[in-house]
Amino acid sequence: MPVLIIHGWGISSLTMKGAFEPVFTMLEGYKRFYIDLPGMGNSKRGDVRNSDDMLELLHEFAVNVIRDEFMIIGQSYGGLLTRGFVNRYPEMIKKIILLVPCMIPGVRQGQVEPLTVVERDDDFLATLSKEQYDSFTQMNVVLTKEVWDRYEKYLIPALNSADWDFLNNVLEGSFSFDVDDLKDPCQIPTLIIAAKQDCEVGYKDQFDLMSIYKNSTYCAVDKAGHNLQIEQPIVFENLVRSWLNTH
Repeated sequence: MPVLIIHGWGISSLTMKGAFEPVFTMLEGYKRFYIDLPGMGNSKRGDVRNSDDMLELLHEFAVNVIRDEFMIIGQSYGGLLTRGFVNRYPEMIKKIILLVPCMIPGVRQGQVEPLTVVERDDDFLATLSKEQYDSFTQMNVVLTKEVWDRYEKYLIPALNSADWDFLNNVLEGSFSFDVDDLKDPCQIPTLIIAAKQDCEVGYKDQFDLMSIYKNSTYCAVDKAGHNLQIEQPIVFENLVRSWLNTH
């Protein structure tokens, strides 16, 4: 089965490969399409101005490159784009995974948790430069060397590759329509993964998606923030793998 994997705001396919390849390498039958959205990763900004434009590009990619029904995965802003795709083109989708999905476009909108660190290694943190420390502590809630190593490998290069002028001053994250206003409840099997200490998009608003996505599984992972996949990788990987094996 083809899988389209859409990353979040300001990161790239590198982050998603770090998250999902440990899962898919243990399974057979999934052809992965990791993409970089315009202005992120290796993709130029082009003429994109808003999420409607992003959705049009994603649909063109699905039609011209994937050319089959597929599973769609979206992380954070990618979760908003995923729901936009499902709203407009549900007939193309076989399965859905939403990882810490953005519910309301904008900075920390909705029922968002305060930044609450659940574990920290002060001896290790003292070895970081001020720039590294500020970046690492901005939204992570498990501040250990193990998490830093994953952050340094899968997040920092992605963040550094983003066109921040485009993201901060040009791209409008909102859609011209409500992505969760569906004609009929979605029957596509869906996995919704949220993080209990997520200070960017929270975890409570995502619970309401189960009334729209009827065949959905919802899980809020404790001791994890918006970068859940690097803070609780074993829980994350086992959860996704188990769900894929049963859906």
